Amino acid sequence: MSGLETAKRIVVKVGSALLIGDNDAGADRAWLAAFASDVARLRARGQQVLVVSSGAVGLGRRRLGLLRRALTLPEKQAAAAAGQSALMRAWEEAFEPHGAIAAQVLLTRDDTEVRRRWLNARATVDTLLALGVIPVVNENDTVVTEEIRYGDNDRLAARVAQMIGADVLVLLSDVDGLYTADPRNNPDARHLARLSRLTPEIEAMAGGANASAGVGTGGMATKLAAARIAQSAGCATVITLGRRPAPLAALEAGERSTIIEPSTTPAAAYKAWIAGSLAPAGALVVDAGAAAALKRGKSLLAAGVREVQGRFDKGDAVVVRDEAGHEVARGLIRYEAGDALRIRGLKSQAVEQALGYTSGPMIHADDLALSHGREEPPASAGFEPAPQGA
Repeated sequence: MSGLETAKRIVVKVGSALLIGDNDAGADRAWLAAFASDVARLRARGQQVLVVSSGAVGLGRRRLGLLRRALTLPEKQAAAAAGQSALMRAWEEAFEPHGAIAAQVLLTRDDTEVRRRWLNARATVDTLLALGVIPVVNENDTVVTEEIRYGDNDRLAARVAQMIGADVLVLLSDVDGLYTADPRNNPDARHLARLSRLTPEIEAMAGGANASAGVGTGGMATKLAAARIAQSAGCATVITLGRRPAPLAALEAGERSTIIEPSTTPAAAYKAWIAGSLAPAGALVVDAGAAAALKRGKSLLAAGVREVQGRFDKGDAVVVRDEAGHEVARGLIRYEAGDALRIRGLKSQAVEQALGYTSGPMIHADDLALSHGREEPPASAGFEPAPQGA
């Protein structure tokens, strides 16, 4: 079982070699139409699907006549700009017969690694999925530089899966999974159907596999690197053959693939990241009612906040303490320090009136990790009161 059947959120990465194939005229619309039907089947049973799609640079090269040589970075960015519209038109045409809307989401590495931008990107994608839209994500090659790029959409797909709490990441490849050696030139290569851990020995097996992929930039090594990211985020990764009309249906029917199992659940991984991996930039002191509500799994509302300490921005990690100074939780705050100070103690309906906007609760329950048994920090770890207008 791949886990696809029971997953609530699924990320599928489609590479350039699949989207363009051998078609010099543009996108492979026959394959896209069949794949869209495959996705529509999942959506009909209530599953949310996000597509990470390569192909903009490849399509742009064709439109600009840049097929015969390596591209400079400005030429690659120009090709991406020319190809993005063609890429989205192909996806829109594929999903349109199923009554589905495709929405373009362009990301850079900072959008999944800088907390404030990460929160904004996640909120946008969550909203699109809630509206029944299919987000089509690609790296923003038009503006990205070598220093801030992912380099391949396998890693981007893993970061997106991590960001939205996906249950399964499907990496469509030109091979049907991981082998002990490259199956195209080694007849003794053995297929690996399921992995619970990614050891150095397993990662070494990926060195030659998928090395001759057509127009893409990734290979099996990048797929395993992506699987490691997804695994730690509680997301299973499935590597399977994409060059067939309905790769997701084939996967559910038991066709060959490699499944890398998650090491935890998405929710638990996210909470652990908040609780232990982020240095808090400030603190909120809450009343007894708010502290009790947090322990019941509720969000932190402005009405329950008594003090705001430190200088922090939207998306920063903050400590939540009760009025006796005990740490109750840690979370990602949805307001910067000055705005948090202005709305402390206010009822929800008064927040927008005070600020001219609202981002909902101070800290949403999804972005909050309870501090069970956490040792108290020393007095020097406290934060000064947030200044007015911070």
